[in-house]
Amino acid sequence: MIRDKCAVFGTFAPGEDVARLTFFALFALQHRGQESSGIVVTDGSELRRHAASGLVSQVFDEESLSRLVGFAAIGHNRYSTTGSSNVCNAQPLVVSGPNGPLALAHNGNIVNALELRHELEEKGFHFQATTDSEVIANLILASPGHDWIDRVASAARRLVGAYSLTLLTEDALLAARDPNGVRPLCLGYIGANPVLASESCALDHIGARFERELDPGEVLSFRAGEQKRVNISDGQRRAFCVFEHVYLARPDSIMEDRLVYGARQRMGARLWEEYPVDADLVVGVPDSAIPSAIGFADASGIPYCEGLLKNRYIGRTFIAPDQHLRDLGVQLKFNPLSSAIEGKRLVLLDDSIVRGTTIPHVVTLLRRAGAREIHLRICSPPVMHPCFLGVDMATERELIAMRKSVPEIREHVGADSLGYLSMDGLLDAVQRKSNTLCTACFSGDYPVPVQMGLDKFALESAA
Repeated sequence: MIRDKCAVFGTFAPGEDVARLTFFALFALQHRGQESSGIVVTDGSELRRHAASGLVSQVFDEESLSRLVGFAAIGHNRYSTTGSSNVCNAQPLVVSGPNGPLALAHNGNIVNALELRHELEEKGFHFQATTDSEVIANLILASPGHDWIDRVASAARRLVGAYSLTLLTEDALLAARDPNGVRPLCLGYIGANPVLASESCALDHIGARFERELDPGEVLSFRAGEQKRVNISDGQRRAFCVFEHVYLARPDSIMEDRLVYGARQRMGARLWEEYPVDADLVVGVPDSAIPSAIGFADASGIPYCEGLLKNRYIGRTFIAPDQHLRDLGVQLKFNPLSSAIEGKRLVLLDDSIVRGTTIPHVVTLLRRAGAREIHLRICSPPVMHPCFLGVDMATERELIAMRKSVPEIREHVGADSLGYLSMDGLLDAVQRKSNTLCTACFSGDYPVPVQMGLDKFALESAA
C-alpha cells in the first residue's frame, strides 16, 4: 500500500471560528494521513495546541474545539514518512525561541534533515520528536532575519527535499513551498481572509474560493492589514509529483491547473488505446481508479460496472481484527457484486502496483465471484524506484517491478493479461512535460540528490 503524505492547512480569519474551519478542512483532507491530527491557534498572546493519534473525528470534539479560540490557525493530518507513528511526532508541532513561539505543519520529506539536526544540536538545540519537521522548525528559529518571513525564507534555502508548510506565530500566518514544487499547496479566500491547504477540495468544503496554487519557492506571510511575499527559487526545475495525479490527491482537487478527475479519465482512455481487449465489463478498484475505469469504458464502448464495493471504514480504526479476520485480507475492504460479474470478462483498472501484495487478492476475489476473465490495466508505468520526497512507498527491494518482468507480474497477480500505462501516455493524460514533473518512482530521475536519502527512522537512531 502507498502511504502519503500529510495534509496541511492554515487560515488567518479574525472574527471566524478558525478552529472549526480547520477541523472541517482537515476532515476533507483525511485521505492524506490517518495516523494523527492536530490544530494550533493563536489569539495574539499565546499559541494553543490540540493534537493526538487518530482520525480527525477521533481527535477532536466540541470540548477540545471550544478551547481553541483565536484569529488564526494551522492544522495537520499525518502519515509518517520520517519518524515513527508515535504521538510525540503528531503535528502541528510548536517550538520556542528568542523571537517567540512558532508552530509548523509539514507535508514532504527533507533529504538533508540528519545533517541539519546534528548542526542544530551543536548549537544547543534540543529535540523532542524524531521527525524532519522538527528540524525545519528549529532551523527557522536559528536563521537570521528581521521578521518571520525572512527567517522562514533563510531556512528554506538550506533545505534539500520536498516541503509544503503552514506556520503560525503569535500574530502571523505563513506558508512556504519548496523551489521544485514537489508537494501541493494552494491559496484561497473566505471573503478577504486567506486560507491555505494541501488540496483545493478542502477550500470547497469550507466555502472558500480557490485563488491559485503557490509558486515553487514561494513564501507568504499574513498579518493584520499586511501581506508579504518572497520567492527563494533560483532556477530549480519544476518537479511536481506526478503521483498526486495518479493516486494521492482527491479527484475533485485542482493540481497544476488541472482537475485531477479529468487526468484520471484520460489515463483510462489512453490505456484503451495502448492495450485494447475484448471484454464485457470495465471495473475500477475503488476509489482512485474509478475515474480511469470510466475513461476506459467511454473510450472502448465497454460498459462500466461498479463491480467492487468498498467498505470505507476498514483500515481506519484502532480496533484490530482478530487472526481469522486478518486472514480474510481484502475481503474486509472490498466486496464483489457477484450477480453483475458472474460469467463476465472483466477489464480491471488500478492506479499502480507497488509491492504486488494487494492486487492478487483482488483478482482472486473477483474470480471467486464468478469472473471468467480478468484483464488488468494499470494507470501508471511500473514503479521501479522508492520515493524520498514525501511518499512512504516501499524500499527498492520491495518493489515487484524491480524483481519481475511484466509477464512474471501478470502471472504473480493471476490476471489473464496485464498492461501498464506508458510514460508518454501518463504525460499526455496529465497534460504536462516530463521536465515539469517528478517522475522518479517510475524513471529514477530525482529532482534533488537522493543517493544518501534519509532513512525513515534515521532521526530516531540519532536521538
